[in-house]
Amino acid sequence: MPRRNLTAAALTALLFTTGVAVADDEPTGAPPGATSSSPPPSVDANSPGLKLADGATLAPAKVLDIKSVVEDLSGDERRTDTNEDVTFALQAEVLFPKDSSKLNPDGDSRIKAIADEIENQKASSVRVFGFTDNLGSYAHGLKLSKARAEAVHDALTAALGAQGGDITFQVRGYSEDYPIADNGSEQGRKKNRRVEVSLPKSD
Repeated sequence: MPRRNLTAAALTALLFTTGVAVADDEPTGAPPGATSSSPPPSVDANSPGLKLADGATLAPAKVLDIKSVVEDLSGDERRTDTNEDVTFALQAEVLFPKDSSKLNPDGDSRIKAIADEIENQKASSVRVFGFTDNLGSYAHGLKLSKARAEAVHDALTAALGAQGGDITFQVRGYSEDYPIADNGSEQGRKKNRRVEVSLPKSD
């Protein structure tokens, strides 16, 4: 089948479409820490990988979603940032006694920090979702995860004061659904016992 060479613009679009990001200040393939004075990599214009069959088209270029995950050393709290939202995941042991939905005093400072972020982002909608591990019945996990989500919601609205009345909250419990770790070990189950607070990023 006849093939044709790609233009430089099409090559750039292909690199982005296939998940290869080209940075202006660091040539593709350069080792970490290399500066812009490093020579650019050589490209063979006749390489079959850089050719499309006649009539073929490239997918539209798009901005890749960047995801940043920061977890404290103890693993008790994790913050995930994407281009669109911020999600805080707090392990249940930090917030509640075992098999309880009554907040510990130690959890107040963590919830206050999340309330501060809600204010900073000027969020008008916030999701508070509770999750458990797979021990015990699904029905019990559903009840406990919802009660814990409601407790965090109540603490957030108290910390936000008058501003809390302007925010639409979604509060839900999901029991053992949507695990983020393997429930086959206690370490994994501990990560799954959590409350997540998500909010959109401000522009």
